Amino acid sequence: MNTLLIVYHSKTGGTRQMVEAAADAARREDVDLVVKAAEESGSEDILAADGYIFAAPENLAAIAGMMKDFYDRTYYDVLAKIEGRPYAQMVCAGTDGENAARQTARIAQGWRLKAVAEPLIVCTHADSREKILSDKTIPKDELDRCAELGQTLAAGLALGVF
Repeated sequence: MNTLLIVYHSKTGGTRQMVEAAADAARREDVDLVVKAAEESGSEDILAADGYIFAAPENLAAIAGMMKDFYDRTYYDVLAKIEGRPYAQMVCAGTDGENAARQTARIAQGWRLKAVAEPLIVCTHADSREKILSDKTIPKDELDRCAELGQTLAAGLALGVF
């Protein structure tokens, strides 16, 4: 059975909600699902998985530091060992999200992963200090998009499409 690994970071809960929606939907498919926080994930997790969802907030127009730390700790250990595996990404952004998505895509390109979906960016419209630091509630329609992404990637792994 193929394994789908979801690695994420969430500080104010938005990304966590997105991951929960994706994971709940992925569980409907015939895959082993592993969901791990970035700070608890390592190279062994990446090597053991057949596909990935990377999920993080965008902080200061960049991927969140904890997610960058995950990539820094694992990048060279798995380089040339995971080529061609499928991945997707989710970004929880206050106002944009595009740069974080680009950064993750560049890392995945270096690993020679295969993007199987466009980056899913959820904008929370957090544009002030108070909104940025507050707990997030992701609307149902956005969570539905996250669920669709999780189920699509899991189904593709289960069916051998990816």
